[in-house]
Amino acid sequence: MSFNSIDFAVFLTVVFLLYWSIARNSLFRQNLLMLVSSYFFYGWWNWRLLFLIIFISACNYFFGIGISRQKQEHHRKFLLILSLLINLGILGFFKYYNFFIENLSGLFSILGNPLNISTLDILLPIGISFYTFQNISYIIDVYREEILPEKNILLFFNFVAFFPKLVTGPIEKPGNMLSQLNKKQEFNYKLSTDGLRQILWGIFKKIVIADNCAFFVNEIFGSSSYYSGSTLLLGTFLFSIQIYADFSGYSDIAIGSAKLFSINLMQNFRYPYFSDSVAEFWRRWHISFSNWLRDYLFIPLQFKYRDLRVWGNVLSLMITFLLCGLWHGSDWTYIFWGSLHGLYMSFALLIQDFKKKISGKLLKLGFIGQAFRIISTFCLISFAWIFFKVDSLKQGFDYVNRIFSGSLFSIPQVGPKSDLLKLILLIFFFLILEWFQKDKEYPLQFTNNKKLRIVRWGIYYFILLLIFSFGGNPVQFIYVQF
Repeated sequence: MSFNSIDFAVFLTVVFLLYWSIARNSLFRQNLLMLVSSYFFYGWWNWRLLFLIIFISACNYFFGIGISRQKQEHHRKFLLILSLLINLGILGFFKYYNFFIENLSGLFSILGNPLNISTLDILLPIGISFYTFQNISYIIDVYREEILPEKNILLFFNFVAFFPKLVTGPIEKPGNMLSQLNKKQEFNYKLSTDGLRQILWGIFKKIVIADNCAFFVNEIFGSSSYYSGSTLLLGTFLFSIQIYADFSGYSDIAIGSAKLFSINLMQNFRYPYFSDSVAEFWRRWHISFSNWLRDYLFIPLQFKYRDLRVWGNVLSLMITFLLCGLWHGSDWTYIFWGSLHGLYMSFALLIQDFKKKISGKLLKLGFIGQAFRIISTFCLISFAWIFFKVDSLKQGFDYVNRIFSGSLFSIPQVGPKSDLLKLILLIFFFLILEWFQKDKEYPLQFTNNKKLRIVRWGIYYFILLLIFSFGGNPVQFIYVQF
């Protein structure tokens, strides 16, 4: 059941009405209804996958309690390692088994000893990367004694399966989510209307911006060998906009949906393309995942390699971003994409003194200097996105080579020019609104000024008009595959 479908609109409406009617006065009924609804939502994709998420939830529920009851450190550590092996083992089997078998077989074939191990026809469970990482963070936080284990099994299962965040996050901090589920929710009209506005903005980003970008992006990347360098460059920038509008649009719908039930999920995107460095980009992009990498991977690695000083940080960054790429998918293109970001961050770390001098000079230029930093960062990020989108490293390198050919300075030629012009105008409107509202959680979060009421409602109706005018065939969310 996709967020951009009529099915989800009906589902969300029904759950909302039931939640604030029959379950309004009981914490037990609220959690029970939400869990049943979440399992219905997840089972809509494939009901057999429910057994997997129930099994993983049960394992982590009992491991959390078991770790907290152990007094001896080696027993606690044993249970922690065992739980991590189960979580990562399940994720590794479903997501990476065929990838490792294919590459291992290829390596042994080169060495002259081919392996007779065949790949399997494995169905990748929707959202497994997201709810696995959330379970891992829960177990680690219990082990670190940062939170107490949740003993209410209904509440814990609801924490894992809460449908707004189940498929592509945000990856919530266990303490934040469990504390909210532990208290009976009261209907909040202001929060609910705020949630509806955020859902509207998320749908606009997905249907109007991302899906219309997808038409041109798929054409350009699918036939890249036939297009000029300027057209491929256009395709690169359009994909940057597409993946941002697509993924952050999903997050907006998820966060807005949770607000309808008086649950606050963390902000997952904070206008990342207005960043003036790659490091800042990662503080603004997929924030819940970036925080997860920082708290559970980079900082422990940084501590481990602290004796190497700056090179220890470089090594920690490279390992973190290599695994970040691998988390996104079982393909060398994702690993290369992650490694590129690791190189960006490492290079900036190694030249930080020189970078401070340059930044100081750019600051003196005011808006021009800021624009230069933002555009430079956007270009670096967009270059890396090429390898996220292509089907193979060879296609990625060929794509880059064709961009930097003599045809780079030609006029882009792709698709109906009128449609492309409309899309560019829509993107311009989208970015302008985000720029002027960048101090808000999302652009439709206007101040409650009665004098501006007509302007606010004018923008709401204009966005609705755009959704009905430019919404075509639904396109699957990009991050659902991860």
